[in-house]
Amino acid sequence: MNIVTAKRFTIAEYHRLTELGFFREDERVELIKGEIIEMAAKGKSHSTFNRRLIRELTQLIGNHATLQNQDPISIPPNSQPEPDLAILRNRADDYFIDHPTPSDILLLVEISDSTLKYDQEVKLPLYAESGISDYWIFNLINNILECYSEPYQDSQGNFDYRRKLILLPHESVKLPHFPNLVLDLSKVFPG
Repeated sequence: MNIVTAKRFTIAEYHRLTELGFFREDERVELIKGEIIEMAAKGKSHSTFNRRLIRELTQLIGNHATLQNQDPISIPPNSQPEPDLAILRNRADDYFIDHPTPSDILLLVEISDSTLKYDQEVKLPLYAESGISDYWIFNLINNILECYSEPYQDSQGNFDYRRKLILLPHESVKLPHFPNLVLDLSKVFPG
């Protein structure tokens, strides 16, 4: 009996496909657990929220860290997601040599409307498994910020975060690793 299995790609194979022009210039894809996933198109509310968040985080962070917008991170051996935002440790080469890895990441951020379930059920355990300490989902469906911290593995081998904090649009939140930097959520959520 023949058993059919899907081909799973490593990060190196994924990069080779890109170099060979396998993907169209305008095609938005990411590598998740070896699978090439087509990313959802971003609507006006997502894009507007993203611009507001970039503006506020850029002012807050200054030179304390590196802010990355919709660019890849590498989670060896077979994931290269492109989160909406990442706050990274500063590095002399500004990540020219290679993409950031979990040890470089201070905070990952997804802005979620049509991708909410995917960001909660696929990306969250991936980020927890890789040891990313802090993951935020700006949930545009319910107008809340979901803050996850303290990744762990349960007795069945599933990965999740021990702590989940929900913040409302009129509240403020301290940036992980920067207790003196406070983000006023009313400046990013629609008024």
